[in-house]
Amino acid sequence: MKTLKDLLLLGDPRLYEVCQPVLITEKSLLSDWIADLDSVMKDVRAKYNFGRAIAAPQLGIMKRLIYMNINRPVVMINPEFINLSDDLFELWDDCMSFPNLLVKVKRHRSLTIKYLDEHWQQQEWSVENDLSELLQHEYDHLNGILCTMRAIDEKSFKWRA
Repeated sequence: MKTLKDLLLLGDPRLYEVCQPVLITEKSLLSDWIADLDSVMKDVRAKYNFGRAIAAPQLGIMKRLIYMNINRPVVMINPEFINLSDDLFELWDDCMSFPNLLVKVKRHRSLTIKYLDEHWQQQEWSVENDLSELLQHEYDHLNGILCTMRAIDEKSFKWRA
């Protein structure tokens, strides 16, 4: 089982890699990957008091997999965005891979995400505001993009209070 010490931190070159799709032949690996993602997210919550979702590459699992647990666990395999809104909003974003740094970014106010769930069933979910931002943040991880790379300008960084 992975722990907080397995979380990749800012500067690790793997965080900048584009992830490969999860293959049907890897379905048997999902339960271990999901358990690891859940475990590390709980460790981050306990230590830093935040964390609603985590992307597989943050644990060195270079696959297109997002795990979210706000009110219940949600597994998103090979997600794709459709219907990104034109309307953008600004916010201070945080990341488990650099837990004390906040970065001001712009995100789409709403979107629809298509993905496979842990049972390999196609799902589609329309979200807005904070969930839209959260999914964009995690989806960026799958493409090797950190919120530091989306900073509005050079003054869009601050330490968590």
